[in-house]
Amino acid sequence: MKLADVTIYTDGASKGNPGPGGYGTILMSGIHSKELSEGYLLTTNNRMELLAVIVGLEALKIAPCNVTIFSDSRYVVDAVEKQWVHSWYKNNFKKKKNRDLWIRYLNIAQKHNIKFVWVKGHNGNIYNERCDHLAVQAAESSNLKEDTWYVQNAADDDLFS
Repeated sequence: MKLADVTIYTDGASKGNPGPGGYGTILMSGIHSKELSEGYLLTTNNRMELLAVIVGLEALKIAPCNVTIFSDSRYVVDAVEKQWVHSWYKNNFKKKKNRDLWIRYLNIAQKHNIKFVWVKGHNGNIYNERCDHLAVQAAESSNLKEDTWYVQNAADDDLFS
């Protein structure tokens, strides 16, 4: 059985770091495409970059798929492609930020064959530019959600740096 090929473009944004933030995600497979975005009251750019990937993967209705994820986030791409996230997991994310999202990523990622590709941001890639627009628009919207984990753990940031 041939696996479905899916392309996902992602971007995250925050107005201040921390500050209001949002993510933008575009999923594409064959002639089908879908855009996803959402904004948060108080979050960080890296959280939104990672959440964009997670939401894209969680939106897939069948598994496994061959997924290529394009991101301008070195934080996300390097953590996965250089397998840092697996070392972080083995060390219970000691002194690492965004533990909640990395665990969520690892849980969904095991269902698919995933390859990450880093793209330079703001460099004319139409899908990356569209994701950036979606992320910024979400961060600036009047309907912002609370990034509960971040808000509850921001005061203990030294524990996660």
